[in-house]
Amino acid sequence: MSAVAQTARHYGEFARIGFVNILAFRLRYYTGIVTYLINVTVYYFIWKALYAADANFAQGFDFAEMVTYVAVGWVIRSVYFNNIDANIATDVQSGNIILTMLKPTTVLARYLGQSLGEAAFRLVLLTAPTAVIVALIFPLQAPASPLHAAAFLASLAGSVVLSGALNFIVGAFALEMKSILGLLRAKFYVQELLSGLLLPMTMFPPALQSVLAWLPFEHVAYTPLRIYLGKLNGAELWTALAAEWAWAAALLWAGSWFWGWMARETTIQGG
Repeated sequence: MSAVAQTARHYGEFARIGFVNILAFRLRYYTGIVTYLINVTVYYFIWKALYAADANFAQGFDFAEMVTYVAVGWVIRSVYFNNIDANIATDVQSGNIILTMLKPTTVLARYLGQSLGEAAFRLVLLTAPTAVIVALIFPLQAPASPLHAAAFLASLAGSVVLSGALNFIVGAFALEMKSILGLLRAKFYVQELLSGLLLPMTMFPPALQSVLAWLPFEHVAYTPLRIYLGKLNGAELWTALAAEWAWAAALLWAGSWFWGWMARETTIQGG
């Protein structure tokens, strides 16, 4: 068996485990549908009030586009969101991380693989029903074109990997810090804001936009949403998609290296 096939098999098995494990908590995903609907509704009325005061409030987005931006943004968040960092922190505190580190697979493969399985589960029980209900309630726009729809799905897949890699790096700090609760909270709010989920990047000051363009966060939500709405076309679209996947690959490599560096002298308090 080739190395690529073996790696794919490992990821597939961990994804299956993640899918099966989350079945025990499927009730919370039913309540999650309500939570996401509330989020979309709240932001809908906030943006409606802002656009009523100033039709050009958000540069580059009219009200119809902003409604779609908010709704689709929260729907795709249910796919790329994961708890890799919190799961690592829990395993470090309990001592279970030792068992993972002793297995003949990489720690990254285990956590990322399980998160992919969880994403597949959420796609069926959370994302799909939420998308249907939101589309029935709010006046949403369809993808700009079939090409944009396909590119959007490719970008969403990149968001899943990118978000997983970012959280794995944050989780690796638990090997030294033991408790990363404060770091988890800071990361959560930073990613929610800088990903473009809460505000389009065009609403940030130009100087800050220039800085954020060199960081991976905007590719988590802002890039797929711009593709969906047709804000990226031609070479600009493919450049953004390539940059997103390049960031995903780079952060996977960085996460693997960083874990090895942090684990060189590990002391586990649990057990």
